[in-house]
Amino acid sequence: MSRDILTAIQSKMDTFSKGQKLIGRYILDNYDKAAFMTAARLGQAVKISESTVVRFAVELGYDGYPAMQKAMQEMIRGKLTTVQRIEVSYDRLGSQDVLDKVVQSDIEKLRMTLSELNREDFDGAVNAIVGARRIYILGVRSSAALSDFLAFYFKLIFDNVCQVRTSLASEMFEQMLRVGEGDVVVGISFPRYSTRSVRAMEFARDQGATVVAITDSEMSPLYDTADYRLLAKSDMISFADSLVAPLSIINALIVAVGRKKSEEVTATFKRLENIWDEYQVYEKVEYEDQG
Repeated sequence: MSRDILTAIQSKMDTFSKGQKLIGRYILDNYDKAAFMTAARLGQAVKISESTVVRFAVELGYDGYPAMQKAMQEMIRGKLTTVQRIEVSYDRLGSQDVLDKVVQSDIEKLRMTLSELNREDFDGAVNAIVGARRIYILGVRSSAALSDFLAFYFKLIFDNVCQVRTSLASEMFEQMLRVGEGDVVVGISFPRYSTRSVRAMEFARDQGATVVAITDSEMSPLYDTADYRLLAKSDMISFADSLVAPLSIINALIVAVGRKKSEEVTATFKRLENIWDEYQVYEKVEYEDQG
């Protein structure tokens, strides 16, 4: 089964029945809308029965329509322009309460991420990071916030962390010039995927570094490049990317690494507390005895 459902439809178009060809053509021409239609609604759009839509999904190799719909949604997130995303989000939200819809959507993404995350890849990533010669962290655009969060805590745990911070592809490669065997590169990217991040990850892999990808699905261009894949659901609800599930995975990564480096972490924060006290970084609050 091709990861790109549009390619799968095009390759099988000549074998479809008349009704299935109508569905296939509609999806190819309107994938941004079709991905969020129910089977019944898609059938109505092309004037065929809901059962034909379900059989179409099975013909493509899916267990049913929900599985095909999920594949469409994952596929289009890397293809839609910002304007298309806005149009789709308005259609999905309709007259629903925005706060309720967004929070419930984030809760569902967390649930799906937890159930689908590959635990072996997570453990492998943790062990690779703990044993790394150098740790590189990169993420641009909306993923820059995730990169900042991960780098902030890793720099408290390790003294060998390099956060790749740049807006130019050439500068990104300059900062990764010495990456090689024994190093770990953590790349973070979500739709629309940054070409700069993808190329930097490929470069790191080609130099022999261990690559950890924090991304959204098997269709991500980072997926095949990585040794360890931490997939976090980031389904759009509007033009803004939801970073709730990716941030949760990163938080778990920090905690897991911190547990393996517990002595170093404790020593670091003891030293920091002494420094903060000596230089009065934080104002001490005196509590009066209320007894």
